[in-house]
Amino acid sequence: QVQLVESGGGLVQAGGSLRLSCAASGRTFSSRTMGWFRQAPGKEREFVAAIRWSGGTTYYADSVSGRFTISRDNAKNTVYLQMNSLKPEDTAVYYCATGSPDTLRVATRRGYDFWGQGTQVTVSS
Repeated sequence: QVQLVESGGGLVQAGGSLRLSCAASGRTFSSRTMGWFRQAPGKEREFVAAIRWSGGTTYYADSVSGRFTISRDNAKNTVYLQMNSLKPEDTAVYYCATGSPDTLRVATRRGYDFWGQGTQVTVSS
C-alpha cells in the first residue's frame, strides 16, 4: 500500500511562486512514476507534470511548460512541483499520484493507481 501526502499549497499573487511537496510512505517501489494533476472548479482533472522515479525523464503539460518544474528526492521518497510565474488560471486543487504508466498513459489519469488528498492552490490577480 502506498500513501501520498501533499503539502505546500496556499494563496499567492499572480507572478508569484509556490513549491508543492508530495511525500510517499508505505511500500514504494523505485520504479514507480510520480505525477501531478490539477482540477479547477467545474473542470476535469488534468495532467500537469510527471517524472520517472528511476529514470529522471520528465513530462509537462503545454500550459505549464517553462514555468513549472517537477523534481524528486528518492532518499526522502518525495516529489516536488516548483511553480513559478503563477497565473490565475493555475488555480486548482493539485493532486499527487503514482503509478506505472507506459509512454502513452503517462499523462493520463488512468496511468496512476494511488492518489493524494489534494492541496489547494489559489492565484489571485
